[in-house]
Amino acid sequence: MDRLPKIALPAIIFIIFAVILISKSAITIGAGQAGVLYKTFGEGVVTDEPPMGEGFHLVAPWNKVYIYEVRQQEVYEKMKVLSSNGLDILIDASAWFQPKYSDLGRLHQEKSEQYQERILLPAIRSAARSVVGRYTPEQLYSSKRDAIQQEIFEETRRIVDDQYIQLNEVLVRDVTLPETIKEAIERKLKQEQESLEYEFRLVSADKEAQRQRIEAQGKADANRILSASLTDKILQDKGIDATLKLSQSPNTKVVIVGGGESGLPIILGNN
Repeated sequence: MDRLPKIALPAIIFIIFAVILISKSAITIGAGQAGVLYKTFGEGVVTDEPPMGEGFHLVAPWNKVYIYEVRQQEVYEKMKVLSSNGLDILIDASAWFQPKYSDLGRLHQEKSEQYQERILLPAIRSAARSVVGRYTPEQLYSSKRDAIQQEIFEETRRIVDDQYIQLNEVLVRDVTLPETIKEAIERKLKQEQESLEYEFRLVSADKEAQRQRIEAQGKADANRILSASLTDKILQDKGIDATLKLSQSPNTKVVIVGGGESGLPIILGNN
């Protein structure tokens, strides 16, 4: 019994040391994350092996693991840029991105955990200044928004593609012009719209006038052809046919054949 405490004490110390060692060595990597291993007594950042995936890992307590988010992320940026004529334009944009998984070790070694601030955001600013500088405020305000967004995306992607960053999309959320320029553009657009409406009314009126002229000309031609084709004999025959149809009416009447002008029948009714 006297020797029990002497045996238990080293066991307790060993258990405590083991718990501390395991707690220092155990690494849990969450969903959508990956780990970069740094070997303190080795060559530093491990770049020739895949990153550490999700789940539980044991590493030497003297090494360190840097955990990165590898899912798609979004970063926002507001920037002031110049248009082609030197006016200040405020661009509100965001970018969808994620680190390249297979190059995560190189990203950590060369760019660090601050790669967004050091690489991505400066690239977006540079691309936005380059692209917006090609356009006038009128183009930025109206028809060129989608084209500008695509050009910023393509130029930013060219910059960051070899920086171990995968750029998925750039979204231009808002373009803010100086108030005086915005009002001038809106007045110009309104005048252009009114001019287009006036031209449309003129064209419509001209087409209607052409339609009426064609219709009148058609009636005149028809009357001229009809007048040229009607002879006294034809008129007399048509009058006789009409009289015969009237004579078949149940109303009381007397038809005198050949009693009218040009030999047309005369109808004497009870009315």
